Amino acid sequence: MTKPAAPRALSDEELSELLSTQQFGTLATNKSSGHPHLTTMLFHWDAAERVVRFSTTADRVKVKQIRRDPRAAVHVPGGDVWSFAVAEGEAEVSEVTTTPGDATGRELLAMVPEAARPRGEDEAAFLEQLVAERRVVVRLKVSRLYGTALDISG
Repeated sequence: MTKPAAPRALSDEELSELLSTQQFGTLATNKSSGHPHLTTMLFHWDAAERVVRFSTTADRVKVKQIRRDPRAAVHVPGGDVWSFAVAEGEAEVSEVTTTPGDATGRELLAMVPEAARPRGEDEAAFLEQLVAERRVVVRLKVSRLYGTALDISG
């Protein structure tokens, strides 16, 4: 009798690779009741710094929740239902971008994939839009990575 395939734990390197190849994940923050607040978000993984960055606006519920309780996690799906990565740690919220091209605006710009990054006049307009939207960066400083994959051959 053949033993059915089971999910296997991913190595730190494999987890980082999964985070590097995905764009969307589910950010979990904590409501004041203790229940999770889940939001699907576009994210940027910085493997060298072990930081997951998200762009959001200053008035969002998740920003208030992170300021109250910085514990957070992001769940990122892999190629099948059994493959995923979770990055958990403490999050912080940047200052609101208030001047086009300030430090927060530049950090937000750097989160845009190179192929899609605006240039010249488009960059200036993008930075102005960030100010108008009162954008901030949420930085999840990862203290733990875990996840699984299901390897099926044949």
